[in-house]
Amino acid sequence: MELSAFLTSVGINSAIAVLLFLLYSVLRKQPGNLNVYFGPRLALASERQNYPPSLLRYLPSPSWVVKAWETTEDDILALGGMDALVFVRIIVFSIRIFCIAAVICMFLVLPVNYYGKEMIHHDISSETLEIFTIANVKESSEWLWTHCFALYVITCSACGLLYFEHKSISRTRLAYITGSPPNPSHFTVLVRAVPWSAEQSYSESVKEFFMKYYASSYLSHHMVHRSSRVQRLMNDAERICRVFKSVSAEQKSKPCLLPCFCGAPNSFDILSNEPDNVRGNIGLDVSNLATEKENAVAFVCFKTRYAAVVAAEILHSENPMLWVTEMAPEPNDVLWSNLSIPYRQLWIRKIAVLVASIAFMFVFLIPVTFVQSLTQLEQLSHAFPFLKGMFKKKFISQVVTGYLPSVILILFLYAAPPTMMVFSTIEGSVAHSGRKKSACIKVLYFTIWNVFFVNVLSGSVIGQLTKLSSVKDVPKHLAEAIPNQVGFFMTYVLTSVMAPLILPFLLIYFVLAYLVYKNQIINVYKKSYESGGQYWPIAHKTIIASLVLTQIIALGIFGIKKSPVASGFTIPLIVGTLLFNEYCRQRFFPSFQKIAAQVLTQMDQQDEQGGRMEEIYQQLKFAYCQFRLISLDLCNIRQADQQRDRDGIRDSEAETAEIGTAEQQVDDTGTADCYMDRQGPISK
Repeated sequence: MELSAFLTSVGINSAIAVLLFLLYSVLRKQPGNLNVYFGPRLALASERQNYPPSLLRYLPSPSWVVKAWETTEDDILALGGMDALVFVRIIVFSIRIFCIAAVICMFLVLPVNYYGKEMIHHDISSETLEIFTIANVKESSEWLWTHCFALYVITCSACGLLYFEHKSISRTRLAYITGSPPNPSHFTVLVRAVPWSAEQSYSESVKEFFMKYYASSYLSHHMVHRSSRVQRLMNDAERICRVFKSVSAEQKSKPCLLPCFCGAPNSFDILSNEPDNVRGNIGLDVSNLATEKENAVAFVCFKTRYAAVVAAEILHSENPMLWVTEMAPEPNDVLWSNLSIPYRQLWIRKIAVLVASIAFMFVFLIPVTFVQSLTQLEQLSHAFPFLKGMFKKKFISQVVTGYLPSVILILFLYAAPPTMMVFSTIEGSVAHSGRKKSACIKVLYFTIWNVFFVNVLSGSVIGQLTKLSSVKDVPKHLAEAIPNQVGFFMTYVLTSVMAPLILPFLLIYFVLAYLVYKNQIINVYKKSYESGGQYWPIAHKTIIASLVLTQIIALGIFGIKKSPVASGFTIPLIVGTLLFNEYCRQRFFPSFQKIAAQVLTQMDQQDEQGGRMEEIYQQLKFAYCQFRLISLDLCNIRQADQQRDRDGIRDSEAETAEIGTAEQQVDDTGTADCYMDRQGPISK
């Protein structure tokens, strides 16, 4: 690929990026889009602002960029949680490492590549991109030490930054966990594969088992039911109830931004006007319906965090396929539909998903091969003779070879994440975060295979795969193929790896990502659950894998260039990187998977001394209610009714007055406007 074709791609992508930034700067100011770009803030706003017509609303401004840049990590942690902070730290790490790599490669490696052979250089715009790669360095050149030196600097810098990031994120994660309100998941254990008994139900078996072996620490349990249809109906009814509540308040305040069910009856009035026995029967009917189909799965709550951890780690049966325990995900993170999957099926599902993922990767060879053909105009013209005249036009040939391949590949790659998400769901993950982590790893492997190996090894994909008859030939084939595909990879990065020119564009990409994602976290994204930054180990493994892959490719290149000194120094670098990874795996990874017993015990003692345990126990009663409709309002009402029955108090007038007072407070605050976020209407 000529440099002019590459610059064409740079120009097109830069223009698109600027246009999108300008559009966002304008669209975010429009009142009709506030619910999209400022959903979380509107949901928490104490009052609604009026926006009079103004010409400034249609002029782009960089204020959101400045605001995103000035936002601190403490603000990110407070607004988005630990997961958001870890994501931003990953971007910051990328910026740091690519800054180091860009400086050393642009000022040391790039000149060596450009003047690597004795040749007459043409005008810079007419040069091919291969001139700027290591392919232009002659064999046995003494200047190959610069590439080896750059590899050492980048690897050592990456490992050093990883070490300090591990320490910082681990410390921040611990402070976040200990400083946050009590999390029900710290007291709860997920129990699967409860043995079936003809004499008693699953619920009775769970209670009997944990009362026998954990009599002093067992608190309560919640069974998981198979009433998936009822679950969907409950969720739909809950959303409708939220709409009714917002509409009833809307009738006494301002109009909605979006159309609502105007004229709908007040859900508070409906609930309060029903006889007490009817309200009590709402939850009873649902419970009776659900208990008919209990699963062999339960959430077991304990009195202390330490007791829950002990119960989660111990093997409870001689048969390891029975009474399987693990720490429960937080309530909003539970993937209820997958809890109905029998535990004994999980290993079969994982094998099936592995086979399906591999099949999907090979099916994807078709679009990848097509994309690769676009970078080779001679082969494309031979296959489609009627395109020869079109390819003679310089601009069209530059667009076809420099821009279209990466764009088409990215469009095809959009099918990968949702497909991998489906595969991860089929695997049987019990948490939304676990499903996303599994899908993230699958997408990573998929991208490495299809975007990297298949592209660099394919002129004709099937023909090239036959060359890999021996594992020892892999570095050689990669070393021969990568320099020839450098143009494709640089344009690919612009529109979504041993080439110095790619580094400045990677740096620009991550700087833009830093600004955009910080703005999204501040204004757009709404946190639905929190995993405590457990994505960081995945990022660490990805970075280490990238370093080792780069080192292996460099080893192959040094072998082809007949530089035994550079090859000899690269082998210890590979070993050292793997040893560093093993150290981090032993030193830091366990703290992301578990919380230390010492920390849990201290948190338990602080709650006991502060008199918060009874409040925590009350929260645990309804934290893992499967049917969300009765887990909030109706569960609380049912509990209050039962308490009144025991005390002999039936004061409906007081209850009506209390509800009326609550409605009046909603009217006075003026926050009953109907907002829509990605999950549906939100009313405050």
